Amino acid sequence: MIYRCPLCQQPLQARSRGAYCANNHQFDRAKEGYLNLLPVQFKRSKDPGDNKAMTQARRAFLNAGHYAPMRQAMIDALTQALDGEHKTILDVGCGEGYYTHAIADQTTEQQWSVHGLDIAKVAVRYAAKWYPQCQFSVASSQRLPFADNSLDGVVRIYAPCNGEELDRVIKPGGVVVTVTPGPRHLFQLKAGIYQEVRLHETPPESLPGFQLESEHSLHYPMTLAGEQALTLLQMTPFAWRASDEWRSTLASSEAFECEADFTLRVYRHHAAEQS
Repeated sequence: MIYRCPLCQQPLQARSRGAYCANNHQFDRAKEGYLNLLPVQFKRSKDPGDNKAMTQARRAFLNAGHYAPMRQAMIDALTQALDGEHKTILDVGCGEGYYTHAIADQTTEQQWSVHGLDIAKVAVRYAAKWYPQCQFSVASSQRLPFADNSLDGVVRIYAPCNGEELDRVIKPGGVVVTVTPGPRHLFQLKAGIYQEVRLHETPPESLPGFQLESEHSLHYPMTLAGEQALTLLQMTPFAWRASDEWRSTLASSEAFECEADFTLRVYRHHAAEQS
């Protein structure tokens, strides 16, 4: 196993019902197949992350294909940056596995091993049930439960993560692929909330141990049915600012036109230059 104990950082050994370390810390494997590597003392609430309703709504929106162009662009960036066989990939903040399984499906011939991690147990439960070709765990992105230099690549789509942890777990020459909102992302959705929509740039990150290798934008229109538009609103951090009137307007819309705008970046581990 490439997992390590989240309590003492010792290597984890597999057993039929879970995993354990040399200090006898034990972690359960759920019937769906995922490992729970989030000790109770690391939780900020009883059930952190998205709940069941949020998870199901997001799955319905994503499965409608609205973010499929972005997903494919992300996979293309990842596979071009890590050309070759037997790569080990982690999708941080994987949710119900929409992006995770697509990476695995498109790298089957290269025999890539694809992992997904999220703090939300309900989302990981669905992911593990639907996509057995991937390996999932409930864990914190601030304390990645993986051994040093064990991953070739990490994908982060909107997900926060500890930069020092990325430096620790990614192999020399490995990559981090990030997707962040572009300046005009969901402009029309925001226009119903704010009097003036500001076009914010998301600057490149300063990740310890990495350098920015490439960057490109992806911009395209989306046409959403009312329920899809409302679901998309609920997936955003500015949903709590939306008025009941705007929610009603979205829900009753037959075809809501909205822009998708993403920035994709590839960061390469510095250690590649030292080998």
